[in-house]
Amino acid sequence: MKTSDEDLAKAAAEGDVDAFATLLQRHYDRVFRLAFRLTGRADQAEDLTQDICAALPAKISGFRAQAKFTTWLYRVVVNAAEDSRRRNASRNRAAVGWGDVEQMRRAEAEESAEALGWLQRAMQSLPPELQDTLALTLEDEMTHAEAAVVLGVSEGTVSWRMSDIRKRLRILRQEELAQ
Repeated sequence: MKTSDEDLAKAAAEGDVDAFATLLQRHYDRVFRLAFRLTGRADQAEDLTQDICAALPAKISGFRAQAKFTTWLYRVVVNAAEDSRRRNASRNRAAVGWGDVEQMRRAEAEESAEALGWLQRAMQSLPPELQDTLALTLEDEMTHAEAAVVLGVSEGTVSWRMSDIRKRLRILRQEELAQ
């Protein structure tokens, strides 16, 4: 019989390295996929995933089993992505302050060239809370109710955000087609 994620998380929190290894093995790809959706770049997603895996042994003691382990884990990933965005924004502001505008322009051009498809580019144009919502619900990864728990909002808010996302993407697509 397969041990539940929640039981493995409890054992890992108590220091069971085998339980922790099993959890990582089960969920590493999920963490990476969500990190990729949140960052839009494979290299950033790899870095973020590695950072999360390195921090997870300390964080797992905070798992209280009040929700599914995957819901808790997704919240960890979303929080890590938000922290990364804030750090990058701070670095970018500092770079501008030091007169590195040309360096930033080149970096932005490089990122644009590396974009992986229209949806990924469009997703980056959305506000962070809409990006997070879309990343969680994309490809039926999570239901609106599950995403609501991860994001700490109501299910109705997730549904409203998805409606807003569809509207924004439709407008963006129409604008691109008109050009």
